[in-house]
Amino acid sequence: MSTALNGKLVTIFGGSGFLGRHIVQALARRGYRVRAAVRRPDLATHLQPLGAPGQIMPVQANLRYRWSVDRAVIGADAVVNCVGILAPTGKQSFDAVQAFGPRAIAEAARGAGLARVTHISAIGADADSTSAYARSKAAGEAGVLETLPDSVILRPSIVFGPEDEFFNKFADMARFAPALPLLGGGDSKFQPVYVCDVAEAVARAVDGELNPGVYELGGPEVKSFRDCLGDMLEITRRSRVLLPIPFPVASAMGKVFQMFPMAPFTADQVELLKTDNVVSDSAQKDGRTLEGIGISPATLAAVLPTYLDRYREHGQYDAHRPA
Repeated sequence: MSTALNGKLVTIFGGSGFLGRHIVQALARRGYRVRAAVRRPDLATHLQPLGAPGQIMPVQANLRYRWSVDRAVIGADAVVNCVGILAPTGKQSFDAVQAFGPRAIAEAARGAGLARVTHISAIGADADSTSAYARSKAAGEAGVLETLPDSVILRPSIVFGPEDEFFNKFADMARFAPALPLLGGGDSKFQPVYVCDVAEAVARAVDGELNPGVYELGGPEVKSFRDCLGDMLEITRRSRVLLPIPFPVASAMGKVFQMFPMAPFTADQVELLKTDNVVSDSAQKDGRTLEGIGISPATLAAVLPTYLDRYREHGQYDAHRPA
């Protein structure tokens, strides 16, 4: 890779995750040196081939330990936080990771002389939500903006791409299960956004092209939960029953599932589904969307077949088999 380095260093918290690795690549292509701040640097070596030799370096940092956060931002010209969890595990709680963590990062960045950070939140972040996930996301945003008011907050809808935890989860489930759950009846609305489009928005924020404030990132289509599973089944060429489960029943099931590892869904995730996950009218009006910053978002139809084909009965080699 023959990237001309621009001399600037970006620290990316959560750089080894699904979204993080795409942000790393987008910034490396722009010539930034990248410091990927992660809990397990030994498990982040897959990032280094995304840039030129020596351009990307994983370092150890844990949002629960402030000193490691301070150390990770020393000498950085910009800071990005894309750490997030869908469900708490052990000490990795919503409060620790998504409420306390962003404030710690912003305070560390301020201490290092930076005027702003780029923070990945989520559509639906709401201090008054019945979902602990959404409340912690709102607390994280507040912590960042109270510390560095000129920061850029990016709120994506559900993010899709080769390693996503939505379409891959249900496609894998469909390999064995005769029916797939439609939590709440399947009417919840999403605006799925391609991971590379979110990474591009982050890169533009780091470049200084985005004004301070909160942006909502969604794809070009609004889809119901039922529509999303239908698209997945069509691409994987599988026929499965879509079983509506009322919210009260789904919540009870989630409370049981969350006591075990690898839960298909939790009670808190059921709460999230009670509110549509789409770009707001106000964000569209103010131009604080992908289209508003000059990015034409990719469609599900253009991307899903590139990675869901492996879930067909005969895998990706089933591509030319008659349907």
